[in-house]
Amino acid sequence: MRRWGWAFALLTLSAGAKFARAADADFNGRWDIVVHKPPAQILTTTTKAWWLEITGAGTPDLKVKFVGSPDGAIDNIPNAKIQEGVLHYVWEQRGTHIDYEVRYVGGNLEGSMSGPKESLTFTGHRAPQIDEHDDGSWVRGKPIVLFNGTDLSGWNGVNSEKAEGWTVEDGVLKGSGKDNLITVAKYWNFELHAEYKVADRSNSGVGLRGRYEVQIISDYGRPPGMHGTGALYTRILPRVNASKKPDEWQTYDIRLVGREVTTTLNGEKLYEKGVIDGLTGIAFDPYEDQPGPIELQGDHGPVEFRNVILTPLTKSK
Repeated sequence: MRRWGWAFALLTLSAGAKFARAADADFNGRWDIVVHKPPAQILTTTTKAWWLEITGAGTPDLKVKFVGSPDGAIDNIPNAKIQEGVLHYVWEQRGTHIDYEVRYVGGNLEGSMSGPKESLTFTGHRAPQIDEHDDGSWVRGKPIVLFNGTDLSGWNGVNSEKAEGWTVEDGVLKGSGKDNLITVAKYWNFELHAEYKVADRSNSGVGLRGRYEVQIISDYGRPPGMHGTGALYTRILPRVNASKKPDEWQTYDIRLVGREVTTTLNGEKLYEKGVIDGLTGIAFDPYEDQPGPIELQGDHGPVEFRNVILTPLTKSK
């Protein structure tokens, strides 16, 4: 009887270990994260949507990628670990230490962040599959003028309806570096035309569906980069830097179908049907399978826009 008892105990321990590994494996995947309150301005971002990719959970090869507070880039997180069903990771740069704890609860992630200035909580939902492709079957609809050239009709600020820092002068939309603009209306697949002018040492961007940023920055003459002009920020590298000098008008033409994006800057195609893996640092709307607004970044420095026109794309019958 004792022999059977030991065997039963060993079997139970083995089953328990397998169960623990299986539970850890539930963390694996890509997660769109809703932050329950906006991070404080001191952490350099006002976004309310983050992104997390977890692979290798339940194995010794755990890897974590994170887009969120405080800097909005894709950070590869070293030394992440899962202990007793809790994922622990740390963001640490430039003297700032921030702790994150995440639990898998009922198919979602429930997490907390604790930093030097604040603490907050968040919920992660599995990123949806989007099975639409830019395959030649999309028909252009009637163009929609998003900026009327006279006022901010059809736009709100991300942090306030008053859109602090934005003005209209001589048919030009001007941002002074205080808030991001978003359209009241939401859109799914589309072509977007926008003309912009960025000041020297300034930084802006165009947010697609309020989730994916096509970068604007005064980097004329520099090599293309994941943080440079034309990049789908930290996601897709442009083949060239086609930007002009600061304070010159420039033109974006951007086509988005599903997760596939084609971007042309000043007549130069930067990438075609590039696949967007997930949210970027500009994101405030995490629900990737839903229509979202057009966003103009205005919280990083002076920028101007004009001739902002969206053409919806619908599936041909």
